[in-house]
Amino acid sequence: MTDENPTFRCGTVALIGRPNAGKSTLLNRILGAKLAITSPKPQTTRNRIVGVHTTDHSQLVLVDTPGLHKAWTELNKAMVKQTESAISDVDVVCWVEDMTVLVPRAERSQEPSDAAVDAIVEMLTRAGRPVILVANKIDAVSKPLLLPVIDALSKRLNLLAVVPMSALKGDGLPALIGEIEAKLPVSPALYPLDHWTEQSERFMVAEIIREKIFHLTEQEIPYACAVEIEVFNEEERETNDLVKIHAAIIVERDAQKPILIGKGGDMIKRIGTLARKDITELLECRVYLELFVKVVPEWTRTEKGLRKVGYGR
Repeated sequence: MTDENPTFRCGTVALIGRPNAGKSTLLNRILGAKLAITSPKPQTTRNRIVGVHTTDHSQLVLVDTPGLHKAWTELNKAMVKQTESAISDVDVVCWVEDMTVLVPRAERSQEPSDAAVDAIVEMLTRAGRPVILVANKIDAVSKPLLLPVIDALSKRLNLLAVVPMSALKGDGLPALIGEIEAKLPVSPALYPLDHWTEQSERFMVAEIIREKIFHLTEQEIPYACAVEIEVFNEEERETNDLVKIHAAIIVERDAQKPILIGKGGDMIKRIGTLARKDITELLECRVYLELFVKVVPEWTRTEKGLRKVGYGR
């Protein structure tokens, strides 16, 4: 690649921030495809998710991370560790901050920075990596107070750049990509030009199912669930355009199982119907999807439980 284009730039970029700041939406927007699942509920992302954005002059290896939050279970601790690990060796960190949280604080004459900002600044200071501040959701806040909030955040860290944007609408995206590209090293591409993710199809299928659970269920159910792909049978993919998938939805208490199944199996059917549509688009073939629910007691609260459902391996 450098022989053909000696100015080609390539490097790794971590997307970090508070829960629901819009990191996964931003990742999907940059990629132009849905890789990370999204939900109005916080803490949707549990794993480091890697997407690859390649143009004629650069390749951005983007790492979406779980939202930084107070860790009270082994699952939460594992999520925070993944974020800390992700920023330790990247070329650039994009700190995605939610202006719909901080601008209202300024409207109430409070300091824009809150406890979440303090924790993020502390982590980024320890990491010592170059940081671009992405002031997200600017389409939903009062413009007169936006610049003072950004200025207050800029004083907390030595930032490479600040990019106001709306990840949902794509406003400001070219400016952000330009700022990232300018900070990446001159280097050949790390991945083939048509490569867009490190995630396996099995992982992405499990995430699609989990996304539907987040959208369709309430209270503690989404946070107590994991999805494990037990069968991913591709024997008929070439001959019959069919993939057969059996997936276990894992909960941690017996009382959660009937909620996920629903009356007469209604809830699990709805989850399956919505998931099958997206999985079909992902795999570009017909999909036979079978879902069932099993209980792994207190899996979110112990290291053994996390390993049992595939986390922390």
